[in-house]
Amino acid sequence: MGLELYLDLLSQPCRAIYIFARRNLIPFELRPVDLRKGQHLSDAFAKVNPLKMVPALKDEDFTLTESVAILLYLARKYKVPDHWYPQDPQACARVDEYLAWQHTNLRRNCLRALWHKVMIPNFLGESVPPETLAATLAELNVSLQLLEDTFLKNQAFLAGPHISLADLMALTELMHPVGAGCQVFEGRPKLAAWRQHVEAAVGEDLFQEAHEVILKAKDTPPADPTTKQKLMPRVLTMIR
Repeated sequence: MGLELYLDLLSQPCRAIYIFARRNLIPFELRPVDLRKGQHLSDAFAKVNPLKMVPALKDEDFTLTESVAILLYLARKYKVPDHWYPQDPQACARVDEYLAWQHTNLRRNCLRALWHKVMIPNFLGESVPPETLAATLAELNVSLQLLEDTFLKNQAFLAGPHISLADLMALTELMHPVGAGCQVFEGRPKLAAWRQHVEAAVGEDLFQEAHEVILKAKDTPPADPTTKQKLMPRVLTMIR
């Protein structure tokens, strides 16, 4: 059947994989998995990914989970332009450095901002204490400063003069709090310029298409009781 990608564009790593595959003309069959309906928790999806998380990849009899592993698999198999994941050891190490850092820093805080500000009150109908939201946004600001000072510095892109997987992963993460109404680029001209560089490199139309769902997150209808019951334990684990 060829390459199949199991994605929900509400998910930031799913957006990165979708943009990367489309931008590099990688042929794939999109297999939508609706997180808000709990489809990732189904027995059918567990046959693809026993971890019951998106994204997931199926390439004939080969299956793969975890976004970074999927991106690296696609980059190597389809021999995409070198700037995405450079062969030069030091340039490659800079991309690896960001990809290793982001999981427990930028990703965590962008995810928490979306859920605390929008998804928990609007989708799950639960209240978030003001002090919790304030702490979440303060931690997000710390991550933004680290991204700007430690990784971007005065470069056009995070790992040098050209776009890489690091940039794609980072900007799709930042669109989570943007979708929640956070002005993450306000007062940060270097970060705002970097965003423009990344969007231009991947194509603004493709970027906007991939982010249509997250930019409408505030309009997500409330979950039905069954879906809410299934999602709450996992959501609480993710955002604590």
